[in-house]
Amino acid sequence: MAGAPRCGGSGVCRSRDPAVYRSRDPIRNLRLRVRIQRVAPAGPLLPRAPPPPPPPLAERPGRADRAASAEAVPLRVTAGSRAGAQRPPEDEEEVVEVGWQEKLFSQLEVDLYLKESACQTPLDWQYREEIQKLEKAGGRKNCRIFTYTDHDRFTNLEELCQKVTDLDHEVPSYLVERMANVRRRRLDRRPVEASSLKSKIITWEPSEEFIKNNHVINTPVQTMYIMGDLGPYGKLGNREYENVLCTIKVDGNGVITVKPDFTGTKGPYRIELDGEKREVWEYTIENASAQVQPEEEEREQRVFRDLYGRHKDYLSGLVGTDFEMPLPGTLRFFVNGEIVSAQGYEYDNLYVHFFLELPNQWSSSPFQQLSGVTQICATKTEGWDNVAYFCYPFTVEMFYTQEDEDSLPQWPVLYFEVLSLDFWQRYRVEGYGSLVLPASPGVHMLTIPTWRPVDLGTVAEMRRFFIGGSPELEDLTYIRIPSTFKGKRLSRFGFRTETTGSVTFRLYCLQQSKAFLENSALRQRMQSVLDRLGGFSQQSSVYNVLEAFQRARRRMQEARESLPQDLINPSASAVPQPPEL
Repeated sequence: MAGAPRCGGSGVCRSRDPAVYRSRDPIRNLRLRVRIQRVAPAGPLLPRAPPPPPPPLAERPGRADRAASAEAVPLRVTAGSRAGAQRPPEDEEEVVEVGWQEKLFSQLEVDLYLKESACQTPLDWQYREEIQKLEKAGGRKNCRIFTYTDHDRFTNLEELCQKVTDLDHEVPSYLVERMANVRRRRLDRRPVEASSLKSKIITWEPSEEFIKNNHVINTPVQTMYIMGDLGPYGKLGNREYENVLCTIKVDGNGVITVKPDFTGTKGPYRIELDGEKREVWEYTIENASAQVQPEEEEREQRVFRDLYGRHKDYLSGLVGTDFEMPLPGTLRFFVNGEIVSAQGYEYDNLYVHFFLELPNQWSSSPFQQLSGVTQICATKTEGWDNVAYFCYPFTVEMFYTQEDEDSLPQWPVLYFEVLSLDFWQRYRVEGYGSLVLPASPGVHMLTIPTWRPVDLGTVAEMRRFFIGGSPELEDLTYIRIPSTFKGKRLSRFGFRTETTGSVTFRLYCLQQSKAFLENSALRQRMQSVLDRLGGFSQQSSVYNVLEAFQRARRRMQEARESLPQDLINPSASAVPQPPEL
């Protein structure tokens, strides 16, 4: 409960702060008891004995099977409070018990809907029929207390100027003003058909004013008002004498907001009317919902415990009790990746196509998807670059099985290409790039530069600008060393490229192997690659050093083969030759 009212002066509660409750039961079980009484003209009030404390508000408004018995409670109105009385009593009082979204008509609504010309909507005709039935049954039982439901055309003007701080001279912000003018949607409103949409679903180029006007939270709620007609006796039905006694709002999460809060032991609320007599009214609000019996509550708790236990067993059956471990000599590599953004490209509306290449000795599940395409994303200007935020997630699970202890493991490579698609469905290749998955576990934020092939001359660029299209790679693995290449030298002479933008990746890498559980692996001589994988921090550096050593050795061998034989065998060339005669 939040915002309990504060009481002051003669046991009368003057604050009308709202209170917030939460209920898991149907809201239709909620019932309120409202008591209103005219005490005297405004002035010093005599101390009044507070009413007996009502039962506390339970976590739920009540039970569905007890709602029928609660609805049978009759309205209690004193004889002198009826409209046909000769004179008002000195202490006029009325007590009404009302349910959620229960309609009680006011004298103004009775006079209005009895006129056939005033009924325009189906709801108006429905109210007319209900009022006619009430007239045949002897008239309405309520006199001053009535309700406005969520379907009625009523707006409480006090909600438009409500304060959000405790300052006396508060200046409402732009968001507060916008939220005050929001018409909250009802939970039972029918969805709008696609054929009747008159506005664009997606605004590709929103302006700052558009973003400012549409950045308003619109939480669906249902509202009900309990009103009081505090007009002069015998002249009921004037709208200017209508006062809001209580406002109840309920959202789809079971949150109930009552303004003002239930009276309880804090004393009644007070309303002072303007005018010559300055009449004073006091009213109380009590929770009249049927309370849950201890036996029913205990039975409900057993049902919930049984339900939660079965759901827990079901989840445990899905996960399993044994910790899953890979086979001996196998490394399990799990990657949760995200394509964060792309920046620095020439055209707008970008998307990324990517796929993962698994080297030898690597495998994955037959159902594992190793490729994907992001959504088309518009760019926004940040600094000097145009940035497109994809936030596209992907998940990959791979297995490495060691077959040759002398060979170093080759890590999977992620190949990707960035493309653009304009309004005329012209697509262009914006850049190619590749990413070697990190060899160490943890979180990695990587920004990969890209390039694209270009042709000589201006014709290719003009074709790219006017009709789209550009030189493309038939095999994306040509970004690095193609998988089909079996030779010793890969020549790219004459291949012209141009540096473009870059793509940012966020990778969460996990590694699992039984070799990590061996405590003696750090003390013994490392005999396998999986043992070396236990050193997370040294693995990447060791692999780079060994790879660089192999490249240097291979280059030295090639340089030695290209030298003349006389330089390779200096002993043969050093033998002196006899001079020619």
